[in-house]
Amino acid sequence: MYHITIRFYEELNDFLKQDYKKRDFEFSFKDRRSVKDLIESLGVPHVEVDLILVNGTSVDFSYIVQEHDRISVYPVFETLSIAAVTRLRPVPLRDPRFILDVHLHKLARRMRLLGFDVDYHARRDDAQLAEISELENRILLSRDRQLMMRRRISRGMYVRNTDPEKQLAEILDRLDLWERCRPFTRCIECNGTIKSIDVDDPQAAEIREQIPPGVYSWCREYYRCAGCNRLYWKGSHYEKLRRRVEGILSHRSI
Repeated sequence: MYHITIRFYEELNDFLKQDYKKRDFEFSFKDRRSVKDLIESLGVPHVEVDLILVNGTSVDFSYIVQEHDRISVYPVFETLSIAAVTRLRPVPLRDPRFILDVHLHKLARRMRLLGFDVDYHARRDDAQLAEISELENRILLSRDRQLMMRRRISRGMYVRNTDPEKQLAEILDRLDLWERCRPFTRCIECNGTIKSIDVDDPQAAEIREQIPPGVYSWCREYYRCAGCNRLYWKGSHYEKLRRRVEGILSHRSI
């Protein structure tokens, strides 16, 4: 039997039983295990952890827990430099891309509206999500704690909120993405990039045929999705989306 003392800090407490939150607590277990397995047995996904100290020394997830170890587990550090210790999360992506699980459809559309590259498909299972996240270096967003504990997932975030608007603000805050928002640059239906097109070009006759006559009479500014060829223009629906985007961006934390 192994006996250790452990403490989780800040938002990692969200995953713990009430008796374990915001304090040192003793924990016992029989089998030999890595610190990663220990942490996840207590309900905390490894993708949420950025630093582990054992008896004051930083370790990685492969460390084998020893009798009477004192373990401190920390989330991502936003302002404090910990360059001299073993950080467990991978280096942040220069151009973050995402993959969302089947329950986050509304969030996927909102993120695409802000210009983020979001892979979403309603029929993907957990194994497929983990595989795509690993192979394409996509950050996996999910409310499924067990999914976030899969070993091959190195980039991920457990989404705490249930309301799509609050989920979006949570992600923009925690991943510091506010400055990366590029509204109306991606198709909310297929995730393709949206480009401006010249409908007066003689070669654009096929595109002009898709434009309702009542719209073509007053609008000359059009955009097309490179993925699904969906046509966009700044009509009444655009104004509704523009107001939604302004509302989202106005909620940025100070």
